[in-house]
Amino acid sequence: MKKNTLKYFINTLLFIDMSSIAALGLLLGFVIPKGKALSSNKYFLGLHRHEWGDIHLYLSLFLLVLLVFHLWFNWAWIVQSTKRYFGNHWKNFLWVISCAWIIVLSIGWVVVRS
Repeated sequence: MKKNTLKYFINTLLFIDMSSIAALGLLLGFVIPKGKALSSNKYFLGLHRHEWGDIHLYLSLFLLVLLVFHLWFNWAWIVQSTKRYFGNHWKNFLWVISCAWIIVLSIGWVVVRS
């Protein structure tokens, strides 16, 4: 399979997956009741709220896998663009960005856990 065909396939899957995650997030946040609602009200299309949450989780994990492939296939473009904008400091910038998302995820994890 050609590299561009594979990139198109991965980007299409990324779009479908992110759209599905967003739709399920809205469904879980605004349609299916949470908390002390009757258990019978927590079903949508025959699936319980927790089952929808599981689907949301699996789609999110699949998104991470797709993102790794997306970055891998586009790495040369990322490096060249970063060099164009940041010159000799392009490696430092990529390290800062890499560390920044780990810090953001860690803060989010701490906030959710508390």
